[in-house]
Amino acid sequence: RWRRVMCHTNRGMAMPPLRRRLLEDLPLRGLAPKTHQCDVAAVRQRAPHSRRPPDQHSEAALRPSLLSLLHDQKVAERTFRLHLYGTRFVSERTLQRPWLLCVLTRPRHSPQLPIVWSPPEVRSLLAAVTRPQAQMFLRMIDACGLRLREGTPLQVADIAPQRRLVRVRQGTGGQDRDVPPAERPLELWRLDWQHERPRPWVFPARHQPTSLSATTLQQTCTHVLRQRGF
Repeated sequence: RWRRVMCHTNRGMAMPPLRRRLLEDLPLRGLAPKTHQCDVAAVRQRAPHSRRPPDQHSEAALRPSLLSLLHDQKVAERTFRLHLYGTRFVSERTLQRPWLLCVLTRPRHSPQLPIVWSPPEVRSLLAAVTRPQAQMFLRMIDACGLRLREGTPLQVADIAPQRRLVRVRQGTGGQDRDVPPAERPLELWRLDWQHERPRPWVFPARHQPTSLSATTLQQTCTHVLRQRGF
């Protein structure tokens, strides 16, 4: 039964009431769509552990679930926080049953320094990307300082070559911003655009009317990093 509570079926069944209320509460709270997916996934993954529907979860069953994440699955700190905050949102906002354990639980914070590559290392990695479109995309987000999922939805109308600005829509925190790109990648993109003229996406997918997939680009980066021994 708990498998049917948080999942859709393809047989015309209506959305379960709990999931419907949860999907209504998340945007009302002003949370991003990505947070919606994480919170739903957190509740869904707790269901097999408690062997009950999510609306019948108890605070007593939450403790072994969290301990299993820490000791058995050994998830990262960020993953643990996603599960904790997703469960806390459902219990406090959707079910109106605040749990003290969610408030008292504090995952250990272990700050780590980011890996910063030198310009020659970046050029070496970009040169190892064999697909021209993927290489152009990585050069562009490197020149603009964009995150991967900020660069994939870029449209041709978002680039103003005369003003030398790139409009990033719905970036970090759901905010728009203008960023100045480096000169060389912008010139390379302009030459490539004059030859291909993609519309409306700056980097369209090969066989679909959408932009390049962020997952595909992540796989490309992972493959190149392993080849280079990073």
